[in-house]
Amino acid sequence: MLIAAFALLFGDILVSAFTTDVPLSLTTRTSSSGLHFPLSSYQTFDDGIRPPLLRRDASWAETASLFVASHLKINASTVKFHSGYPGELAEYAYIKQHHNNISFVNAVANVAFKNGKVVAFGHSFVKPTTIAPSTPTIPIETAISAAEKALNGTYNKHPTLLEYLVQPDSSVTLIYVIQVRNREQNTWSEAFVDAHSGKFLSSINLVSSAAYLALPVFKQDPREGFDFLVNPQNSASSPLGWHNDGTRASTDTSGNNALVYFNFNPTATTAQSGLDLIFNYTQNPNISPKERVNLDAARTNAFYTVNTLHDITIKYGFTAAAFNFQQVNFLPAGKAGDRVLVSVQNSEEPDNAHFLTPPDGQSGEMALGLWGYGNLYRDSALANDVIIHEFTHGITNRMTGGGTARCLQGDESAGLGEGWSDAMADWAEQVAAPIVDFTIGSYVNGGRPIRSNPYSTSLKVNPLKYSDYLQAEHVHAIGEIWANILHNVHAALVDAGGFSQTARTDPSGSAGNVVFLHLFIDGLALQPCEPTFIFGAHKCLLWKVFASRGLGSEATDFRDSYELPTDCKF
Repeated sequence: MLIAAFALLFGDILVSAFTTDVPLSLTTRTSSSGLHFPLSSYQTFDDGIRPPLLRRDASWAETASLFVASHLKINASTVKFHSGYPGELAEYAYIKQHHNNISFVNAVANVAFKNGKVVAFGHSFVKPTTIAPSTPTIPIETAISAAEKALNGTYNKHPTLLEYLVQPDSSVTLIYVIQVRNREQNTWSEAFVDAHSGKFLSSINLVSSAAYLALPVFKQDPREGFDFLVNPQNSASSPLGWHNDGTRASTDTSGNNALVYFNFNPTATTAQSGLDLIFNYTQNPNISPKERVNLDAARTNAFYTVNTLHDITIKYGFTAAAFNFQQVNFLPAGKAGDRVLVSVQNSEEPDNAHFLTPPDGQSGEMALGLWGYGNLYRDSALANDVIIHEFTHGITNRMTGGGTARCLQGDESAGLGEGWSDAMADWAEQVAAPIVDFTIGSYVNGGRPIRSNPYSTSLKVNPLKYSDYLQAEHVHAIGEIWANILHNVHAALVDAGGFSQTARTDPSGSAGNVVFLHLFIDGLALQPCEPTFIFGAHKCLLWKVFASRGLGSEATDFRDSYELPTDCKF
């Protein structure tokens, strides 16, 4: 933490604005593996504070432990020194919360000393609501069996541990800690099994994290800058990670959700640039996209983005049972063997991109071409808005009509499909309230968006309404009308319910952007084959938005209606 480093280097001038109260935690956060962490608190001290007085020969460990107990006003028997070391800036001590001499897995305190004074202190200690008895009631063999089954591996004979695990409600469970490994799948985990019920609770991944130099899904293109994204996969959405297709672990841009390669050669993937699934390829905009480093950067970004969309949308309902794209399904639902095949720099798609959606059980195919203007070429695999647009065609075609991929073929329904695809790209790029205007395709199209107007809540910025369908000459023009209506729906929901910063990983709650994506995905499953604009309308708040664009309750045959249903006139 940068603040901590400054506190140690410049303790005399650190302002007290960084100081916060440090109560025992009563709330938690949850990792992608299902492990709960009590919310941590952090505190710095401008001039340092003296720890409680001990005898002169007291050890560093004793001093740190007593400070934690005293500062948090808890019994000294509930804290125990875990580890520590002297550093260049300070001396560091780590203390664990204990009960009956059994440590808590996820309740830790850290203390930094400088010149005998405490200059920084953080902790995730909890005030337990209940604590399970400290003597297990099931044998370790039962727990090992549960861990091996849950993690598809084998106990590696490392000594098991008995510890406590804090749960989301601040109750504390007695657990066995068991290491489970699968060498063929390249997995190695620490499993937590309830020592009283034998239930597998959660795990920690001990394998080094994957990392990608890519455009975060909320950034549209290279003009916004690449980030080095460490361990972006969500283990609940992708239990094997992104580099395992259920039969083997890979070290290239292939896995259970996607296979990303050059042109028409499925073996022309991008390999890791460093050990442990590191994909660190820096795009050079001053040379041709076809140069190897740029091709690797493009394949890496496409792989990251498609996998991220898989992990997001599965949480909102685009699951194996709902006909998603996976080589292996982890539940007996849907047909497997259909990960997305992504062709980067596809030579048949100059100045274009497309998604081919066959029925469930056959791989979807995404083609991302090079776009040229003047003497410059730009790679659509580096345009997240294009990738998200194309992937969403797979979602809408699969979910409408029960996985047949045959129900968005008419002009109106295909136009809706184009609108949904733009709307998903719009959703992914929004980062806060209020919802802002959105354009698509400007990176690949030489700085000019590929739609006629930005998507906007302003009629001056985007005047499109339902009756404009009659002048629409192609499905993309129809899609613009629908996407702009959906943009207005999204904005209204966020205005009413707020914006969740964690919507990409947490589909719970009533924030407007969360509700919008639920409505988006749920509506696909509910609608009939060959849906129309009118089938897309919803009650009250949504009716108001639809009606503002001419799609009111009396809309028919492409005639605008600004009427609301009777029960929404309030």
